[in-house]
Amino acid sequence: MSAVRQFKAVEEMQGGAPGAVRIALAGNPNCGKTTVFNGYTGARQHVGNYPGVTVDRKEGRFVFNGESVTLVDLPGTYSLTAYSQEELVARRELAGNNVQAVIDVVDSSALERNLLLTVQMLEMGMPVVLACNMMDEARAAGIHIDMERLGRLLGIPVLPMVARTGEGLKKALETAISLAREDKREPLRLSYGSDLDGLIVTLEKKISEGGLLARQYHPHWVALKLVEGDEEIRSEAAAANASLTAELEELCKKTTSHVRSTLNVSMESVITDYRYGYIRSLLRDGIIQQDPGKDRLALSDKLDKVLTNTFLGPLIMIGVLYMVFQVTFALGAYPQGWVEDGFAWLGEFCTSVMPEGLAQSLVVDGIIAGVGGVVSFVPLILIMFALIAFMEDSGYMARVAYMMDRIFRFFGLHGASVMPYIISGGIAGGCAIPGVMATRTLRSPKEKLATLLTLPYMTCGAKLPVFLLLAGAFFPESAATVMFMVMIVGWVAALVVARLLRSSIVKGEATPFVMELPPYRLPTLFSLLLHCWERAWMYLKKAGTVLVAISIVIWAGMTFPSLPEEMAAPFEQKIEQIQGRVDALPEGAEERAALEEDLAQARNTLGEEKLAYSAAGRLGRLVQPVTEPAGFDWRTDIALLAGIAAKEAVVATMGTAWALGDQDPEDAAPLAERLKSDPSWSKATALSLMLFVLLYSPCFVALVVIRQEAGSWGWVAFSILFNTLLAYVVAVAAYQVGRTVWG
Repeated sequence: MSAVRQFKAVEEMQGGAPGAVRIALAGNPNCGKTTVFNGYTGARQHVGNYPGVTVDRKEGRFVFNGESVTLVDLPGTYSLTAYSQEELVARRELAGNNVQAVIDVVDSSALERNLLLTVQMLEMGMPVVLACNMMDEARAAGIHIDMERLGRLLGIPVLPMVARTGEGLKKALETAISLAREDKREPLRLSYGSDLDGLIVTLEKKISEGGLLARQYHPHWVALKLVEGDEEIRSEAAAANASLTAELEELCKKTTSHVRSTLNVSMESVITDYRYGYIRSLLRDGIIQQDPGKDRLALSDKLDKVLTNTFLGPLIMIGVLYMVFQVTFALGAYPQGWVEDGFAWLGEFCTSVMPEGLAQSLVVDGIIAGVGGVVSFVPLILIMFALIAFMEDSGYMARVAYMMDRIFRFFGLHGASVMPYIISGGIAGGCAIPGVMATRTLRSPKEKLATLLTLPYMTCGAKLPVFLLLAGAFFPESAATVMFMVMIVGWVAALVVARLLRSSIVKGEATPFVMELPPYRLPTLFSLLLHCWERAWMYLKKAGTVLVAISIVIWAGMTFPSLPEEMAAPFEQKIEQIQGRVDALPEGAEERAALEEDLAQARNTLGEEKLAYSAAGRLGRLVQPVTEPAGFDWRTDIALLAGIAAKEAVVATMGTAWALGDQDPEDAAPLAERLKSDPSWSKATALSLMLFVLLYSPCFVALVVIRQEAGSWGWVAFSILFNTLLAYVVAVAAYQVGRTVWG
């Protein structure tokens, strides 16, 4: 039975369920913690950010055995040393009495590495349930764990779990709730050698007597952190009692100097070595046994010999990424057509039931044409998200990052820059905003700056509708190839500009890259569906809120001021004359078809004149002389200006512009058909626009985040001006070459 069905939703309340048990979900990256969280909470998740940082805060609320439970999904981390934002957030949540118990999810076949986090939580005095996840893989690899004995040695419950199937979820939660109702447990006290043990005891006594940070932390843990030289705890202690902290630090200095002079290592390294020594002593005591001849990682290692091979790996990666686009277009064409037909019917229906006038124009030409043009791409985006989620959950995305590191080094970037690029849309569908935020993991300020300034070149989800629209309309036989090449151009532009920046205004040495390659595993259907739903819902929510507002503003800008009656009169008279001649002819008459074409052209001309007279039209015509070499007309210029607010607005604005200025109100043809029938559009125009949208100024929110991370409005100005200039040069070149090739 699916794990999701074991738990009932609790009514959503702004501040959480009153009296709910708060349980944290902790674990290393790639231990299956997300699957566990999804198994407990399903779609009942609330995602935000921890105050002051960009790390996701995920919570889920549900009822289990009549008990209201709030489950807090901590960021995946290997330790609680507070070097990274993830470690800092996890530690604050655990150490600050915010949760009553912890379910610690560990990879059953990598206990030694995973138990370091467990030991650190036990030293805090946290009630911990150790959930040995992925036991199915461990059993298949011939790994046997004596969980009862391990539990006795650690002094905590140790339980088997297979989160993918739901095995062990219920038992782990029952045990965690039981622990949460018990009194606060004593922290684990390890021996760190004769030099440190006495010091820790002395510090703990003084901290306890002085009540230093007594409300937040256990004295033993504070003492341990001061010995480690933890800067955050030092700062907190000094703020609470400066004199006592100074006394404690003086005691630490003597021992620290002695250790450095004798061992030539930091106190933190000594403590970590002792922790691993404790863990190894546990596991060597008959806890883990493995059948001879079996190795859990054997299959992953064999696959990696091919998939990460120096020569074959990049070729396979390119083939996989190309297939993502090929499958997207092949499978998405039919549902996309259904959505387009649905919006076309909706436009026709509203036209028939609403009286002609501003209200009809707002609904049909503004909202339906604008938002419908974006929403019609949801099926394609869903398919693409599903394929990318499969790559992520299977472990292949980590290999992509690993292989890209080889390239990144040449361009002066850190290998860890790969993930911000991918988050921003490096494999299509991301967002530059969290990508920029993700650069906080880069320790070198120069590498961080070069990365965040070039992230906007990626094919983010907001740009996808533009690329999908134009590739499908003007390159139907090779749409996947065009999409793939656009993505490659984004990467090339990012790396070339990064190299330029790193060799000029942001010089500095590149730092080494270290990452873990998780074993390959088959993703669960539920996990894939949940990923798709989360991303699609964010996309639709934006379309239903931000884009509706933008569409209305754009419609107003394209409608007002209205064309004066004296200017509109000649066009209206001509329309009336032609309409009278059409009405006088019987259905099927040969002359009627030609007159109807003339009538449509006359209406189009009037619509275009109205649009040109509007505020948006005047602005577009003002810009047009500059953009003509790139193949853009004034209506396209309006859309590009709107795209600075939000890239999704490009398609929304084009839908409105061509609905207002080029079509019979009763003709609700999809935007792609309108563009193809427009004589000013060609393959060269489409290619030029795709490249311009790919490279020009980031959206407004992304610019704000760049300002926050870069720390200067000067870099924001650079991002606007340089990116737009680069986009213009590339677009002009593409258009001129395209005209030569395609005519």
